[in-house]
Amino acid sequence: MSGKIRAGCEPGKGCMFNFTSVASETTINHLDHEPASPNCLCKCQAEDLRILLAEDNLVNQKVTLKMLKKIGHTADAVANGIEALEAMERQKYDIILMDVQMPEMDGLEAARQIRARWPAKDQPKIIALTAYALSGVREQCLEAGMDDYIAKPVKIDELASAIGKRSKDTAL
Repeated sequence: MSGKIRAGCEPGKGCMFNFTSVASETTINHLDHEPASPNCLCKCQAEDLRILLAEDNLVNQKVTLKMLKKIGHTADAVANGIEALEAMERQKYDIILMDVQMPEMDGLEAARQIRARWPAKDQPKIIALTAYALSGVREQCLEAGMDDYIAKPVKIDELASAIGKRSKDTAL
């Protein structure tokens, strides 16, 4: 039974699966939309979000950028909090993935400055990225003005979920 199988996505509708099979000159076409869900990792969940990754470790930076690409997003990358602030001055971001421990200016101080310097309507969602699973680190991140927290090593489903929360929490 020769045929074709395709998968695609339509924003707001969900994932589309289409298959065509040919059996003795009869073509069967099937088109189905699965409802979009926050955990769907296909590109139909991707919005045109402007994402900034602030991460000083180049390996972690590359891995996180690849994960973002896999879930349908691209991001600008910087190596510390000072560069994150400079990037914010050039462009508005919807989400900042912010490493907590970076040289020159750490993620906590960068988050505090973003919250103090930009009006609420121009502030991004800030998601902390940290390898420190010590008690109190999450609270420190939230007190500094971060909105969410992902422990390292970052898992793709947690990243997708944290980014997905942004589109449900705030209309773009």
